[in-house]
Amino acid sequence: MTAVATPAPAVAAPSLQTAKHWGIPITLGVIGILSLVFFGFGTEGGTETTFAFSRPGDFFQIPIWHVPSQVTAITLSVIALGLAGYSAWCVQTARKFPWWAAVIYGTAVLFALLTWAGAGKTDTSINVTGLLTAAVVLSVPLVFGSLSGLICERSGVINIAIEGQLLAGAFTAAVVASAVGNAYVGLIAAPIAGALVGAILSLFAVKYWVNQIVVGVVLNVLVVGITNFLFSTLLRENTALNQNMPLAKLPIPLLSKIPVVGPTLFNATILVYIMYVTVAVLAVMLFRSRWGLRVRAVGEHPKAADTVGIKVNRTRVRNTILGGAVAGLGGAYFTVAAGLAFGKEMTSGAGFIALAAMILGRWRPVGALAAALLFGFANSLKDQLGIIGSSIPSQFLAMLPYLATILAVAGFVGHARPPASEGIPYKK
Repeated sequence: MTAVATPAPAVAAPSLQTAKHWGIPITLGVIGILSLVFFGFGTEGGTETTFAFSRPGDFFQIPIWHVPSQVTAITLSVIALGLAGYSAWCVQTARKFPWWAAVIYGTAVLFALLTWAGAGKTDTSINVTGLLTAAVVLSVPLVFGSLSGLICERSGVINIAIEGQLLAGAFTAAVVASAVGNAYVGLIAAPIAGALVGAILSLFAVKYWVNQIVVGVVLNVLVVGITNFLFSTLLRENTALNQNMPLAKLPIPLLSKIPVVGPTLFNATILVYIMYVTVAVLAVMLFRSRWGLRVRAVGEHPKAADTVGIKVNRTRVRNTILGGAVAGLGGAYFTVAAGLAFGKEMTSGAGFIALAAMILGRWRPVGALAAALLFGFANSLKDQLGIIGSSIPSQFLAMLPYLATILAVAGFVGHARPPASEGIPYKK
């Protein structure tokens, strides 16, 4: 009788995905060690750092904090290292690193940096409320830009033209507001300009099947060229068409008087409140409505969507135009919301940072909001460090928002999966 050899059981290979997850604990550990070395041991002993939280007119005043600089920075760095160890334990036990631990980690490293930067500066306090308020305001164009990319890419169209849509919205808002003499009219005109850029993108990407990334880059260059030309000719000869037309702040009664939270969230222009509403509405519509289901179906499997009667290309055109309008509205921040006249290329790459926020937020409205706030906070931190006279070189401070973008996208996105049919034209 012939014996039948049974194959030896296969030895399970280590999961490549699990191995890649070790990048997060390693990154958190390296940052924690650098924080301990530079912010902890690098702080002069015997000095104090002052933190201010309240503003005049708040319901109640939070006492000013005077903390020992070196001890505080070392303690915060050790907390960060402990959370990095906890992250490694989560990977080892196949658990998910909780969001609250990530928030505590980031807060610990941030305050270690601020403690080190403000050490010994008895005549200057670190204004925490101002830091947070500026973070929210500076994130406005990034939020609208990331939502624009999300609306387009959920339907399968890559929107690289966010930069051009922001710039077109900023230019149109400034010119229309100056011509009419009303900043709110300029705010209404901004999304029309963005929608026009979105319509051109949809024409070439959906109807003529041109490579969507190439079209987006060309549109960015086109808008930069047109706005620069009009700025150098039309606006320079007619300065009345490019005036400072700021939107008024609209403080919400009672809520705006709450220390820290009130000035940060409830004492802003109408554009900030529109941002809150847009994120909430889009979060509900995209995942809790028939429209959202159809949009996601078109972006994931357009052929299957077509078989059940969904007009794939029509949906993509509409979403691309809508996304352009949302980005154009965000462009109004640079002029009428910020109270500034239009300047050449004043968006300064905000559209590309918005794209990074969309990816970091995993193509979800709330995630994109959180990521945009992170990048806005990096901008605000740069300004705050400059105000308190930090020893960090100004060139590095200027790099800070873009460095935060690279680190966030490269280190913390993981295996973010875009819509399956993103960038692929639908040909019947």
